[in-house]
Amino acid sequence: MGCSVCRSGLSVGHLKTHSKVSVLFTMIIICTYLFYSLTGYCDSLGPAPLLIHQSPAAAGRYDALDFGSPPQDRTHSRTRGNGTSPPASSDLRLRAGSGAAISVLSSFGTKRLPQAIIIGVRKGGTRALLEFLRIHPDVRAVGAEPHFFDRFYDRGLEWYRNLMPRTLDGQVTMEKTPSYFVTKEAPRRVYDMSRDTKLIVVVRDPVTRAVSDYTQTLSKNLGMPAFQTLAFRNSTRGLVDTSWSAVRIGIYAKHLENWLQYFPRSSLLFVSGERLVTDPAGEIGRVQDFLGLKRVITDKHFYFNQTKGFPCLKKPEGSSRPRCLGKSKGRPHPQISSEVLLRLRDFYRPFNLKFYQMTGQDFGWD
Repeated sequence: MGCSVCRSGLSVGHLKTHSKVSVLFTMIIICTYLFYSLTGYCDSLGPAPLLIHQSPAAAGRYDALDFGSPPQDRTHSRTRGNGTSPPASSDLRLRAGSGAAISVLSSFGTKRLPQAIIIGVRKGGTRALLEFLRIHPDVRAVGAEPHFFDRFYDRGLEWYRNLMPRTLDGQVTMEKTPSYFVTKEAPRRVYDMSRDTKLIVVVRDPVTRAVSDYTQTLSKNLGMPAFQTLAFRNSTRGLVDTSWSAVRIGIYAKHLENWLQYFPRSSLLFVSGERLVTDPAGEIGRVQDFLGLKRVITDKHFYFNQTKGFPCLKKPEGSSRPRCLGKSKGRPHPQISSEVLLRLRDFYRPFNLKFYQMTGQDFGWD
């Protein structure tokens, strides 16, 4: 009888164990079915995104919003017709993502070609403008200068698109590269990308801009000739050397003519570099209107830094310090004789007046 009881107990235990295994196996089947069903559903929502695969070293050099100039070791893409073919490179391999990747990437928006570009000018205040705009919740911008339309155009639009931050519906994708304004091929190339692109030009007194340009170059090359030596072909006759880029950039009317061959005047907004310093909220307000954005950035976001001589952004929530531009902004200019500056001012005057007429704005440089 005792053995019978033992056998009965073992039988009951065996049945319980078998029941648990059956339940577990059933749950595994159900979970597997749900997983593949959901994955198939995600795949049906649209094509899988393109994921960039890089080596750890390359990823470290080319991070998010603050990457430097595009890496030179990337293979150039070959363009076809309008230059929209994707990059063909062993270093830039594209593959379809998994269902999980789709879910994650979709939640952060889509990479789009920029709807707005700050196209110039060098040493006009483009960095300040971009940093001020980036606090707007509906502006997403590349931190560094892509130089796509002047240096890397042969890499193709897909390469360019992949540089952009992800945006949600209603957000504006932007980039800034000041050398676009003076690059002859840039207007046609931007137009070929999109004739609806909004273009922003930050301009500054061309004499002051030239001195600032020289100052920046001098900080990197202390052996440079004197400013007046570079600015004039013949100092005694006062002939200005327009082959020197620091002088040539300031002939704004000439460069603008090139852009107006492709874009209507309404596609361009001209921001005063001087007013960006004295009234940053006012100038940023104009830019927000031009981009079709709500005026979120106002006077409350700025304070004037007496030491740098520039406005800074007030301390944002969760930050320990205000945000000012880097050390290269607001550096002291070298002493240049008033006679040299006057000669340059006389040279620029007719170009300035023409620029005022073309833009419908008097920037007060004369």
